[in-house]
Amino acid sequence: MPLPPPQPRTPMHTRRVTYQGFRRDDGLWDIEGELHDSKPHDFELRGKGTHRAGEPVHHMRLRVTFGDDMVIRAIDVAMDARPHGPCPEAMAPMQRMVGEVLGKGWRHTIQRHLGGIQGCTHLRELLYNLATAAFQTRSGSFAIPADGSPPAHLGQCVAWDFDGPVVEELYPMFFRWRPPARDRGA
Repeated sequence: MPLPPPQPRTPMHTRRVTYQGFRRDDGLWDIEGELHDSKPHDFELRGKGTHRAGEPVHHMRLRVTFGDDMVIRAIDVAMDARPHGPCPEAMAPMQRMVGEVLGKGWRHTIQRHLGGIQGCTHLRELLYNLATAAFQTRSGSFAIPADGSPPAHLGQCVAWDFDGPVVEELYPMFFRWRPPARDRGA
């Protein structure tokens, strides 16, 4: 279904974010993310003069390499366009993510290593959704883990509700599944 027709309006900003996933010949995986911000009109960038319509204000790219275990092996970063001189200083701290797992707690991991002035808002934004692209790229992500537990995507959205028709059809062994009660200790 399309969106309803908008009210009369003027375009002010365009942000394009894309991700591409790759299976490498060496058995590892690459996800490349790209963020591109531009304005459809000229504007004054404080202390920098006029920024022309269509020129990127931000153009940043990431390549994150990981294994089947979802552990990050390498990160490459490029800042092809940025508005301020110190921005490239945020590239080196990205290496703190090497060794981390693309999985549960991902946003907290990013914040711990790159939050605030430790990193760059735009690179963090690229990393946030990169984990989902990695999950979609890795072919085994929808498989039942060897320990017999539910795949990680179950119970994470309305379509993958343990009590819903999609889980009943595609993962009947987990239909109406509930996590085991935790032993609270004595």
